[in-house]
Amino acid sequence: MTILSMRGITKTFPGVKALQDVTLDVERGEIHAICGENGAGKSTLMKVLSGVYPHGSYDGEILFDGEPCRFAGIRDSEHRGIVIIHQELALAPNLSIAENIFLGNEQATRGMIDWNRTNQAAQRLLRRVGLAENAVTPVVDLGVGKQQLVEIAKALSKEVRLLILDEPTAALNDEDSEHLLDLIRGLRDEGITCVIISHKLNEVMAIADRVTILRDGRTISTMSMEADQVTEEKIIAGMVGRDLDHRFPLRDPIIGDEILRIEDWTVHSPTQHGRVLVRGANLNLRRGEIVGLAGLMGAGRTELAMSVFGRSFGTGISGRVYKDGQLVQLRSVQDAIRHGIAYATEDRKRYGLNLIEDIKRNVSAAGLRKLAKRGWVDDNEEFKVAEEYRKSMNIKAPSVSSITGKLSGGNQQKVVLSKWIFTNPDVLILDEPTRGIDVGAKYEIYTIINRLAEAGKAVLLISSELPELLGLCDRIYTLSAGRITGEVPRADATQEGLMTLMTAGTAQ
Repeated sequence: MTILSMRGITKTFPGVKALQDVTLDVERGEIHAICGENGAGKSTLMKVLSGVYPHGSYDGEILFDGEPCRFAGIRDSEHRGIVIIHQELALAPNLSIAENIFLGNEQATRGMIDWNRTNQAAQRLLRRVGLAENAVTPVVDLGVGKQQLVEIAKALSKEVRLLILDEPTAALNDEDSEHLLDLIRGLRDEGITCVIISHKLNEVMAIADRVTILRDGRTISTMSMEADQVTEEKIIAGMVGRDLDHRFPLRDPIIGDEILRIEDWTVHSPTQHGRVLVRGANLNLRRGEIVGLAGLMGAGRTELAMSVFGRSFGTGISGRVYKDGQLVQLRSVQDAIRHGIAYATEDRKRYGLNLIEDIKRNVSAAGLRKLAKRGWVDDNEEFKVAEEYRKSMNIKAPSVSSITGKLSGGNQQKVVLSKWIFTNPDVLILDEPTRGIDVGAKYEIYTIINRLAEAGKAVLLISSELPELLGLCDRIYTLSAGRITGEVPRADATQEGLMTLMTAGTAQ
């Protein structure tokens, strides 16, 4: 039986038609996945449904339980039992779990909040989502995975009937992701209908009953996972409008001399006295080579990368870095840039970009000295450089004056790469460069990475996706508990072999 019908949904922003005549039907008690490239209209459609974009700001009709809905805001949709959990979690970090769960829905008696009732009700909800935390714990003390469970507990407190999850596992490790997917299955078994937006097609295959594909703001198809024998390849073909015969672009590597060597590199935690995050790491990179760094969450991959990049993370750092055979001192980010080393962070929104600035300013940010004359930035030259990168990197935006925060994830990532390529580095450290972006945009990023290697750059690629490392890298280092546990050439690398090294306790 159908619980939700969306008919002829069209949503227009200035100069952009985000949705055009979209149709979506969701059956009661199912897990319904929505897939599409960045900018396909997935999140926009869910914001229309949840009242973020109110009735009157779009064309079309929404039926919930057979009744027309004209939501003026989120409160209206929540009153009907439709709750959305956005990719960017909306929790107040300094409030307790209980306060967050009932924020705006306070448990009050005679106008006064009943804290005993609040905390007890929150504790019951936490047990329901499998979170063994005290309800009075501040949210700031929780990891991202636990915060996601608090958001679901908050939704359950509103007697949710249709739960919308926008990229719920994008920032989670494998263990937290699996726990969350199990929870969603449990909610389905309780009769709660779930709509999940995800780029992780393996998760869609594992959890969804049906999948709807959007492309360029239009509905392409809705398929039953069993009846239509859906495969990842079938979903990808619908998303990008073509078959991706190769997930990774072909490359014939031409590997040159060693360009970077890191010896006996050790990093201590800046917050936990005595804790060693990276211990005695040794690795090297050659010109024209893509080298992978594989490890589970907490293995020390990002800590290693950031500490090498001008000691931008960690304390008690020791070891040596050689560039072109010469010992170099990288005491600051400026030192690293000056020696031809660039680092693209895994958290582009917090550390990689200024989201309220335009593309032009973001592209030039790390290389302003190249644009300056007598201490003043040449605006015309800055515009010219940014425009060149907009075209060469295929950044989908009307102009370089577009605000970066309004771009899709894949286009934001291209701006991050443009920023660092503009500094003309010899070595690029790319930390999760394709996290949270779709398969079509990933392919474009892979092409850019190959292009950098073909230009004689050395690339150190950190990724949580083993197929990505196997598809791109010439060699792969494995890291476990802060130690390098293996170095595997491409020809010998397998997912099973890498996982064995990634879980090894001691160096091999």
